[in-house]
Amino acid sequence: MTGLRRLMARRSLLTGSGFLLLSGCKTTELASALELMSSLGASASGSGGLTSAEIAQGLKQALSVGTARTVQRVGRKDGYFRDAAIHIFLPDELRDVQETLRFFGLSALADDVELKLNRAAEQAAERTKPIFLNAIASMTLQDVIGIWKGPEDAATRYFQRTTTPALRREIAPVVDRSLNAVGALNAYETMMGEYRRLPLVPDVRADLREHALDRSVAGLFHYVAREEAEIRRNPAARSTELLRRVFA
Repeated sequence: MTGLRRLMARRSLLTGSGFLLLSGCKTTELASALELMSSLGASASGSGGLTSAEIAQGLKQALSVGTARTVQRVGRKDGYFRDAAIHIFLPDELRDVQETLRFFGLSALADDVELKLNRAAEQAAERTKPIFLNAIASMTLQDVIGIWKGPEDAATRYFQRTTTPALRREIAPVVDRSLNAVGALNAYETMMGEYRRLPLVPDVRADLREHALDRSVAGLFHYVAREEAEIRRNPAARSTELLRRVFA
């Protein structure tokens, strides 16, 4: 078989979602894409006869399952607030304010702001699901190989690299609306008003919106990583036959 025929034979292995991984490649990228495809196909031959397309489909399925579980977990009531791993505390700039208010018996004001920051994050979480799904659908063949063969957080790193700006853009207005809806901003103004009435306290300012946004995204990635590791390590977490075959 000639070199060209071998390349075409390798390319023919890709069907369905696997074929889509090559669509849009520039001419200069085609040869390297086919080499990557060949590498994946060689690995697949030692994985129960899986095709390249099945590996790609299984990986995408695993990531869809993991991100759906994450969004469901953090997006419910107390998903952030009652979870010690991702609970959103007040910004560092307001910790002294919180302690000062506690000294004067006014800590409930700061505690209320903290609760409302978590409620805003919980309300915003549901909007993140389409962003993760779009990132999964946009994976290249190189992404698939890197994640499938990579460490247990390889997919999480991919998501952090490809979705963080979109996540922030998408949930920023939701966080804004949520902060208003749950009364966080009013609670913050009330807290700071009481704080400024106290004698000899320094002026303190904090951006609740940016803080809630940062911690909301961090909480999502914390559990995306946990879900990814669980699917890789725990057979019981592989909810479909294809997942069990790909990650066997």
